[in-house]
Amino acid sequence: MESQRRHPRVFSCEFFPPNTEQGKIKLQATREALTQLRPAFFSVTYGAGGSSRERTRQVVVDIQQHGGIEAAPHLTGIATSREETREILLDYQRLGIQRIVALRGDMPSGENSIGDFRYARDLIAFIREQTRNHFHIEVAAYPEFHPQARDAHQDLLNFQAKVQAGADSAITQYFFNAEAYFRYIDSCEQLGIDIPVVPGIMPITNVKQLCRFSDICGAEIPRWIRRRLESFGEDRDSLIGFGVDVVSELCQRLLDQGCPGVHFYSMNQAAPILAICRNLGLLSPHL
Repeated sequence: MESQRRHPRVFSCEFFPPNTEQGKIKLQATREALTQLRPAFFSVTYGAGGSSRERTRQVVVDIQQHGGIEAAPHLTGIATSREETREILLDYQRLGIQRIVALRGDMPSGENSIGDFRYARDLIAFIREQTRNHFHIEVAAYPEFHPQARDAHQDLLNFQAKVQAGADSAITQYFFNAEAYFRYIDSCEQLGIDIPVVPGIMPITNVKQLCRFSDICGAEIPRWIRRRLESFGEDRDSLIGFGVDVVSELCQRLLDQGCPGVHFYSMNQAAPILAICRNLGLLSPHL
């Protein structure tokens, strides 16, 4: 963990672009509430093949114009062209965006063409080629390795390739086993990888949703956590309280061992993150 202790701590949150007016109102309230954490940036997701491109852009513009927090749009490479990506990068430069989360992305339903960027490293190299060092490039890391990777070592080499292509820092897929993160960092250090790798943290608010996401992305929910969550049934208050405690303990252990911050997958909800941050002493108990 020595490589990570050298970096300043960065706290950030992720939003997804809503597709209803009610969702927009909720996101604005969430964003305003989380601003009190003074995060380094708010990231905004991007649908498969750029399917939410305009909605992502609007959320990014709103963040840039209000609240004084940096916006970090996601940008995916799969099923997109170099020309389309060049236009997006120019647009973000004009908007004053200085941080991008560069991802391979998922193939859109019904789409057959991979496009000009087969892997995330190809997209990262293109961003550097087009914009030099204008953007701070965040990439994804997988402590429990990517579900499509052949094995853990190959996944680590894929991460190394993204760093060599120009990544500045990384955000991990969420996890609930701190040991997975520590071992991942040890493996990175053995390959000479020393960029900040910030743990991605998913607050627990919805059991079915969490299980579905975890099955898709390969994140392991420890059996004891899954069983406790199932035991709460319809008792949502107890479930959320348990989730806050579990995730707070996870974050505290990570921070105590020297991780360079935390990135919260907010699911456009503020309350669980605020509760966790109070437990961590990052927020006054009266806020």
